[in-house]
Amino acid sequence: MRDVLSTLLAVWRAGGTAGVGTVVRTFRSAPRPAGAAMVVAPDGTVAGSVSGGCVEGAVYELATEVVASGTPVLQRYGVSDDDAFEVGLTCGGILDIFVEPVSQNTFHQLSAIAEDIEAHRPVAVATVIAHPDGSWVGKRLVVHRDAVEGSLGSLRADAAVTDDARGLLAAGRSEVLTYGPDGQRRGEGMEVFVASHAPRPRMLVFGAIDFAAAVAQQGVFLGYRVTVCDARPVFATSARFPTADEVVVDWPHRYLAAEAEAGAIDARTVICVLTHDPKFDVPLLEVALRLPEVAYIGAMGSRRTHEDRVARLRDAGITEAELARLSSPIGLDLGGRTPEETAVSIAAEIIAQRWGGGGRPLAQTDGRIHHEQGERSALPAS
Repeated sequence: MRDVLSTLLAVWRAGGTAGVGTVVRTFRSAPRPAGAAMVVAPDGTVAGSVSGGCVEGAVYELATEVVASGTPVLQRYGVSDDDAFEVGLTCGGILDIFVEPVSQNTFHQLSAIAEDIEAHRPVAVATVIAHPDGSWVGKRLVVHRDAVEGSLGSLRADAAVTDDARGLLAAGRSEVLTYGPDGQRRGEGMEVFVASHAPRPRMLVFGAIDFAAAVAQQGVFLGYRVTVCDARPVFATSARFPTADEVVVDWPHRYLAAEAEAGAIDARTVICVLTHDPKFDVPLLEVALRLPEVAYIGAMGSRRTHEDRVARLRDAGITEAELARLSSPIGLDLGGRTPEETAVSIAAEIIAQRWGGGGRPLAQTDGRIHHEQGERSALPAS
């Protein structure tokens, strides 16, 4: 939703109605994750994607019908029959897409939600996508950590969904939850899609060098909130890192320790150490490798630099288990040389570590293309 929010808000603020299709559930090799959305504006223009091009035409037509009728629709697209190939979903996946009319009348909380997202305040939106009583479909709760707005149709349902939505929000996950018609946890009949809008994960890039500018650009492209930090004010400037969300002048280890103390580092945070200078990177990595949980810690440098760095870290008391968390030299072996090519290799390693990819050409692998988070691809047979 984040990537189409500006388009949707423009229609909403103008008093119009947009047709919005949202991926709420996927199976097998679906090309887009839950939460991906497509907006059809009143003038027929389109923003976003629900399938990377496979079923956009069909969803466009359905969105137009939904705006005209005012009735939301949950539609499944798959490859179980010839209809799937008619709409173009030939990748082997199945998508459940919820299509609804969005206007100030149907979604009056939209502007406030956009403000929360812009301010990095976590918010979840729980929407009824299926129910035996059609009048419930399309109703929604807006769930914050300490407040709730709206109603799904009953106090019991609101209470159950609020608790579960807060759990998904804390985990940064969006998914469909199933309940009985009145919110009974052991029943079925009501399906609620919870879209978690957690703050963007952070990428901390240490070292204000030309490689850092390319890494920051890749980080923003991947959806990270990017901070570039360096102790040298002459190099750490916004002019040199225009794509970064913030540029900080501070000693790297001191800045990271302060951010961790403030609770600004979490399990989604990625740390890229590009200083390759012992006086900067060893104290920094001492802090980073002792953090309870982060998604990725990578450090740039040659093989010789890596060996010297590891020896210094061992002398500083870093354990072998802590050293095992370090990706060094940073990045996957793509053969790149330029800062931009190196940044792609770093981004590739971050993605592979997040989703469990093996980093090999897909032509050399078998099975599903898309991995679940944390799942490791099979190694080639020896």
